[in-house]
Amino acid sequence: MARRRPPNIILFVTDQHNAEFLSCYGHRVLATPHIDSIFERGVLFNRCYVAAPVCMPNRSSLMTGRMPSAHGVRINGIALSRSSTTFVDLLGAAGYRTALVGKSHLQNMMVDPPMVAPPESSPGCIRPPVELSEAHRPDGDSYEEELGSSFETGVVRRRTNYYGFDHTRLVTGHGDVAGGDYLLWLADKGKHYLNLRGEENALPSSVECPDAWRTAIPEELYPTTFIADEAIGYLKAQATARGDTPFFLMVSFPDPHHPFTPPGRYWSLYDPSDMKLPGNFHPDENSLPQVKHAHAALAANGKPTGGYGVTAVSERAAREAMALTCGMIRMIDDAVGRILAALSSTHASSETILVFTADHGDYLGDHGLLRKGPLHFQSVSRVPLIISSGNTGPRREKSGALVSTIDIPATLLDLAGLAPFNGMQGKPLTSILRGGAAEHRPEVLIEEDAQEIQLGWSVAPRVRSIISQRHRLTIYNASAQGELFDLAEDPLEMINLWNDETAAGVRADLVERLARVQMEMADTSPWPRSIA
Repeated sequence: MARRRPPNIILFVTDQHNAEFLSCYGHRVLATPHIDSIFERGVLFNRCYVAAPVCMPNRSSLMTGRMPSAHGVRINGIALSRSSTTFVDLLGAAGYRTALVGKSHLQNMMVDPPMVAPPESSPGCIRPPVELSEAHRPDGDSYEEELGSSFETGVVRRRTNYYGFDHTRLVTGHGDVAGGDYLLWLADKGKHYLNLRGEENALPSSVECPDAWRTAIPEELYPTTFIADEAIGYLKAQATARGDTPFFLMVSFPDPHHPFTPPGRYWSLYDPSDMKLPGNFHPDENSLPQVKHAHAALAANGKPTGGYGVTAVSERAAREAMALTCGMIRMIDDAVGRILAALSSTHASSETILVFTADHGDYLGDHGLLRKGPLHFQSVSRVPLIISSGNTGPRREKSGALVSTIDIPATLLDLAGLAPFNGMQGKPLTSILRGGAAEHRPEVLIEEDAQEIQLGWSVAPRVRSIISQRHRLTIYNASAQGELFDLAEDPLEMINLWNDETAAGVRADLVERLARVQMEMADTSPWPRSIA
């Protein structure tokens, strides 16, 4: 019997996207009908958690199906090694055409120096030569394909195979100051448009929200539009290509990550007064010390802290951030609608698996905070995941199974009929997609290392969390104080049970489970070649 043609795959990824901000996930104001349409014929996973709530580590986990401690991108600022095998490599080896349109962030986009210094040595000791300064010797390449400055100068480095992708159209950065191939496309539309980018060229507005401005870039020239246009062009090219070759297309939007710059009508599409603050917005005596520290900094400074890390915000700023985020997501939804319409016009819808997810979340008012940081509240560690495995008719199923980002590539390989490579740590969700077992994992592991010293810690924190069916337990290298939350009784994560004597048994059990799951996630690659 002839083997059935492998399915096409489109993977949509958003950046810093709180899972609650989709209408199919229950948002009471935001409308996302096109993303919801994937749910109409698929499965929505209510409890999908990241491997790490930071861009580069979790995007590397999405590509490899491995935890940060295994693939090596444990922190922002470390490029994914070219020696890493990705699930896209396997798709390409099986005959797939592979394309990435949008944000990659598997390499550094900036040349700013790191916040962390190299380890100290004893006085008088001679430091090793550069080629021997790391435990793993450098690959020998400069990893500069994603540097925003290279696109600005026109010295663009290209590879014929980029982590398994044979076609790339990259977008670096965020908001209306995004770069990469988008910047070249924008300049081609008219060099004067480059003078409309950024806060210094913004239209008048009076928002209090940090990192928010009313961009002068029109909707038709915004990065989201560029990504949609490029994805549609790729789909049309595949439809006219000769042969019966399947394709994998990753469509990766840099929004709704701050800066908050939805263009045109999307800027005022949602009213901040319609945004509901979470019930834990205001800190109280039970709040974590780090949350109290963030709010004390806001009170002392009179304004939120800048940068990419966590900051406390006022009610007004939080509502504005929510409304502008809704505008950015609504524009993404319209772009997804255009892409799905193009797919339908090629008559490939019934042969195409659709997946929607995000690289991590955003606090967006959770505990009065904004952006992301080394506190593993569900607002940053839980992400949307919707999978439709073909034109199977109306479905609209919701799964409460515990799922990790590393399970997504394992699932796509399984649906394509491909075995994983040794060292992949994800588990396929295929049985759930086919109406089988409701459970998937007994727990999910989350790893995070930070560069920045913040929130009152004396060192950059290293954080590990385990999510069980009912609880979250978190430990830090920077503090003897841990966290234990009963997610069933306390979904807003307001009461820390770490020192509660009645929860001592649960804490002990979860600490042991954390140790065991970390052992399970120990790398198995390379496989031994002999008995000894």
